[in-house]
Amino acid sequence: MPEGHSVHRIARQIERNFEHVPVAVSSPQGRFAAGAAQLDGHEIVQSKAVGKQMFLEFDHGLWLRVHLGIYGSWDFAGDITTGRAATASTTRMGQTNQSGSNAVDAEASQSSIGAPRLTRVRMSEQEQVEPDAEIFPPEPVGAVRVRLLTPTAVADLRGPTACEVLTIEQVDAAIRKLGPDPLVDDLAEGEERFTAVVRKKRTPIALLLMDQSVVSGIGNVYRAELLFRARQDPFTPGKDVSEEVVRGLWRDWVKLLNIGVETGLMLTRDGLTPRDQAKARRSRADRYWVYHRTGEPCRLCGADIQMQELGGRKLYWCPVDQG
Repeated sequence: MPEGHSVHRIARQIERNFEHVPVAVSSPQGRFAAGAAQLDGHEIVQSKAVGKQMFLEFDHGLWLRVHLGIYGSWDFAGDITTGRAATASTTRMGQTNQSGSNAVDAEASQSSIGAPRLTRVRMSEQEQVEPDAEIFPPEPVGAVRVRLLTPTAVADLRGPTACEVLTIEQVDAAIRKLGPDPLVDDLAEGEERFTAVVRKKRTPIALLLMDQSVVSGIGNVYRAELLFRARQDPFTPGKDVSEEVVRGLWRDWVKLLNIGVETGLMLTRDGLTPRDQAKARRSRADRYWVYHRTGEPCRLCGADIQMQELGGRKLYWCPVDQG
């Protein structure tokens, strides 16, 4: 599932390549035809991510809300600017790649492509180059819920959990339901809000970190890694977690979210040598302390990493360092 850093990167991609020009909005799949008709021909004037949700404001006062959920993704193609370089490319952002292909630092990979070409790049928590496209705009592939098209760029949305047209009042109401996001809210105010909510709850801290009304953007990977980095027992009720640890979790989330947005990777291990950091950039297996490492030795103490279903998701932790 795409976590907060991915959605912020998607919003920035749209900001760079789709704002302030008329956008042809369609629904090749047909399921969003009525909504597309309300937005077609208007300009996007703001691309805003809050946690795992994205809000696109159009120039006539309507907004497109998108929640990618588990399977959603965006494909971008055309004369796309991705961070350091402008390339004619196709970029997929959203759904986590499951093929095991090597991941790359998206910004570095884009700057090394060279001459503009119709390149395909899948961008999610990891982002990788795919086979070249031959035409622009490419034909829709699969069940494309929404297509955004300008003379130079196209974005295709597939498989979202939510995709709807909203008024500003409805957008404000949706955002009010969400917990603080370090890239949207004042950091000090966000820390106070997060700390106050967590320390009132009897719910295990591992569930609170996944509750988007408590804090925005944290998913299963960041949840496990934040708790390990804090050496915090994931099953401790929020009200019993020390204020120092709760504040530390917020501040570490600020740090990891910024790393994720800048690199396109969920890289949570600190203190790596240049060689180990290069390995981590290439391989998901080398990026994490505990996530998806059931039965493997803890990188610190050697104990077997444990896994348990909690709230319908797999939780990973070290029974010694987080005991």
